[in-house]
Amino acid sequence: MEKRCVQPAAVPSVRMLALAGALAALSCAATLTVAVPTPTGGYVNPGDAVVLLGAYVLGGGWGAAAGALGPALADLLGGYGIYAPATLVIKGLMALAAGKLYRRARGKIWAVAVCGAAAECIMVAGYWLYDALLLGSLAAGAAGVPGNLIQGAFGAACAAILAAALKKNAWARRAFPSL
Repeated sequence: MEKRCVQPAAVPSVRMLALAGALAALSCAATLTVAVPTPTGGYVNPGDAVVLLGAYVLGGGWGAAAGALGPALADLLGGYGIYAPATLVIKGLMALAAGKLYRRARGKIWAVAVCGAAAECIMVAGYWLYDALLLGSLAAGAAGVPGNLIQGAFGAACAAILAAALKKNAWARRAFPSL
């Protein structure tokens, strides 16, 4: 009788761990290296583009892990430590939603734009509520909404451009068939 080694479904593949780790590091670097300050004390950066692209490539679960860890680490390293817990939750939810929606809309031309917009709405609302919690007022928390809307639009647009470029590349289509 032949014995077969069966890998349990709950054990993550080395490939997925490596990709998630690489995308977490890339989102951290993208957040820290190009940061344009906003009048509300935040900054606009390409980190959201990597978070969304990771969600499209890895799916909701792995995309959420990478999307949560990278930007939260950027907050810690960039001097925004008070935002790290919120970023961990907000970016994780953002990537989870984008990844799940993208999988459901597979093959549709509008998927990247709609999924990016939906995910960025989570980001804008999440930081508004967190700022309101920190400041003690929903009205005061709303001061960051315009900057976050710009950040969201920038991130979603960059992710759409990157996804379109990757879809045209033969190697990327083979490596990431879900994209």
